[in-house]
Amino acid sequence: MKDLFMQPFFLSSTIYTKLDAITLALEPEWEARFEPNSYGFRLGRSCHDAIVAIYSSIKQASKWVLDADISKCFDKINHKTLLQKLNSYPSMRRLIKGWLKAGVMDNGTFSPTNEGTPQGGIISPLLANIALHGMEERITQYAEKMPGEKIKNRRALTVVRYADDFVIMHKSKEVVEECQKIIESWLKDIDLELKPSKTKLVHTMEGFDFLGFNIRQYTVGKNQSKKGFKTFIKPSKKKMKEHWEQLSYIIEKYKAASQETLIKELKPIIRGWCNYNRSQVSKEAFSKMDYLLWNKLQRWGYRRHPNKSKTWVNKKYWGTKVEKPKKPWEEPKIDNWVFMTNEDNYLPKHAKTKIVRHVKVKEARSPFDGDLVYWNNRMAKHPEMSSQKGKLLNRQKGKCAHCGLMFRDGDSLETHHIIPRAQGGNDQLKNLELLHLHCHDAKHRTKVIKHKKSITDPSELDNKPF
Repeated sequence: MKDLFMQPFFLSSTIYTKLDAITLALEPEWEARFEPNSYGFRLGRSCHDAIVAIYSSIKQASKWVLDADISKCFDKINHKTLLQKLNSYPSMRRLIKGWLKAGVMDNGTFSPTNEGTPQGGIISPLLANIALHGMEERITQYAEKMPGEKIKNRRALTVVRYADDFVIMHKSKEVVEECQKIIESWLKDIDLELKPSKTKLVHTMEGFDFLGFNIRQYTVGKNQSKKGFKTFIKPSKKKMKEHWEQLSYIIEKYKAASQETLIKELKPIIRGWCNYNRSQVSKEAFSKMDYLLWNKLQRWGYRRHPNKSKTWVNKKYWGTKVEKPKKPWEEPKIDNWVFMTNEDNYLPKHAKTKIVRHVKVKEARSPFDGDLVYWNNRMAKHPEMSSQKGKLLNRQKGKCAHCGLMFRDGDSLETHHIIPRAQGGNDQLKNLELLHLHCHDAKHRTKVIKHKKSITDPSELDNKPF
């Protein structure tokens, strides 16, 4: 019996289903009400939108920036204020209140939850956004009371928030300092406060880190920019270090594994990090990562073959990849020093990632506004969407090839081979189609059933029918 209480307690699937239904009911309403420069935990919005919003605010003039973080945002939200702001009908409010007050069972010890929203809960991100809704409006009210034209004042003072991280930008240091006082006072109403260790006042010429990027303006000559500076957004040193440590850990972990296994483990990490950073000035960071990785992999190879020469090791693990031209009159692209086993199994280089600028979502747009064409076009061009899936999304006009329904932001997309590779199919676009995750499962399940019916002897069943 003691062992039973040592296990963590989770909500039942029935309660999870109810909370999921509540989220689906509340989200469209609040998406229509949320402030335009709120980007965290919202459908159709991402970190990249927040970064572009910051760039748009500072690209014409250097500014002072309040880079702030709300301390224990999820843990300290006042329930009473949150429920008042929610302003929903009684039965829904009672259900949400009951969930907020349900308490937590940890290692057999029950702890009441008199404040905050449980982290990891289905509805927690939405409730946190509802609690913080109004921050931008409060700063706008202050801007309108400043001397001068209201419209210009509103444009000059910008708030960009991603979940519990936000920045406030203005040319005047005094204005930003006053905004900090206003926000601190506003947060007290919901029992929240700024985290001193992560809240700082900086100038854009000094630079600051936000959402994994370093945003900074550099002084340049008048011939390069009439403004006298240029704004660069690069991967932050902290995130570069974390990425490198992750790659190093994988290489150390698989130092006795085959090259094929190592490539399999490293490839998704490299592609994921590059896709996240490819919308900004990342070429220098990508090249640096490639150099470090090349040295690390060389040492990995030399360690495996201590009795072989370096030339022998390099020839064994590195090769030349020839990329066929897309057009007949173009020359093939040759890439040397590729960590590879063959043409189809190779480790992608960071620097080969194409820089693609992200287009910020329009301020008043919402995935629930009915403009499915707009949202599907955005999905296809999202930095973290692979080019292959983007092309398939455009070809299918944003619809699932199985059920015919439109893809929505947040859907899990799966690439399906029309002719399975086991039957001679290839990875060319004409043999691929994009499906919902559940549609992909359903399609393969149907194939398994048909395959089983066609086989009379159970011993003839193929362990890998696809």
